[in-house]
Amino acid sequence: MIKVVAKNYIKEEKIDAFIEVATQLVKQTREKDAGCIRYELVQDVKDPHIITMLEEWEDQASLAAHGASEHFKDAIGVMKELVEKPGDSNFYKTLI
Repeated sequence: MIKVVAKNYIKEEKIDAFIEVATQLVKQTREKDAGCIRYELVQDVKDPHIITMLEEWEDQASLAAHGASEHFKDAIGVMKELVEKPGDSNFYKTLI
């Protein structure tokens, strides 16, 4: 199992636009991507311009297929214009 924590730093005036695009990505990912166990959009309660995707995948191949999907590429293309700086992504494998 692979888990992903993808933190995004959104421009203050672009938060609503980012949430709209990310919400569509979540919906499409849940509907279309085999191997997706969990795909959530969360917002930091202390700093609302930090929006994070919490993901859980059956395996690396499922995650790779998601990254190659049209809905992911389209969303990332829009999202990159809404962030104030590059995000942080961490990938984890389940140990126990």
